[in-house]
Amino acid sequence: MMIDDRERDRLALAFADLSARAGVIAMDVLAAPDIVARLKNDSSPVSEADERIEAMLLAELAIIAPGVPIVAEEAAAKGVIPGAADLFLLVDPLDGTREFLARSGEFTVNIGLVCDGVPCAGAVFAPALGQLWFAGALAYGAAAAPGAPAPPPDAWRRLATRKTPPTGPTALVSRSHIDAETQAFLRAHGVTEIRDAGSSVKFCRLAEGGADLYPRFGPTMEWDTAAGDAVLRAAGGAVLDPSGRPLRYGKAEAGYRNGPFIALGDPTDARFC
Repeated sequence: MMIDDRERDRLALAFADLSARAGVIAMDVLAAPDIVARLKNDSSPVSEADERIEAMLLAELAIIAPGVPIVAEEAAAKGVIPGAADLFLLVDPLDGTREFLARSGEFTVNIGLVCDGVPCAGAVFAPALGQLWFAGALAYGAAAAPGAPAPPPDAWRRLATRKTPPTGPTALVSRSHIDAETQAFLRAHGVTEIRDAGSSVKFCRLAEGGADLYPRFGPTMEWDTAAGDAVLRAAGGAVLDPSGRPLRYGKAEAGYRNGPFIALGDPTDARFC
């Protein structure tokens, strides 16, 4: 089910506003001397912030997009997983929980809308960085304060990816996920600079034209990537699977799990396509 650009833009702005307002919960929890967390069945951590933010997002999204199924990380961990749908939402209340627990600033609130297997609108908010990225038909970034509404249009900056520089590509890799396969890939493809970045901030840095690729060979879930993928696509980039096809969403039969992918600022760069 496709929706028109006007509706995509309306929803993107609503997601941006909601993610910014939800960000204050993360900052409140982060300000406490101790952050309480536990391990889920898949051994990934979940904190009080994850659960409180998700509860807020689910309640608000039911008003913003009534009747649209929502696949949310913490609900899914408890077995609440909607079936496949042409139009549905993917929510990660705190992408980068490990970064959050380490009190790194690179954790995000992610809301993505999928239309016929493709992310068509989304918002990513990094509360500790005060940065918001969102996209419908076009992609934008803005400074934003946790707990405040999304900034007005005159504060937005249009996002656009860059062509790979003649000097070679710059890659973004999370410090917690750089393994031997990733290192071999970077060497084989002439990557000249590697920068550390966490969570969905990587997609957004590509969308800003600040780097060229983000390879990921380990497991991720669709809620980890949908919002950032929407921003990157709208800015001119792409997220490709190993066969060179755009990453698909709505894989209910696989538990909404992604396979390996490469996020690119320049989809025409032949060395990666």
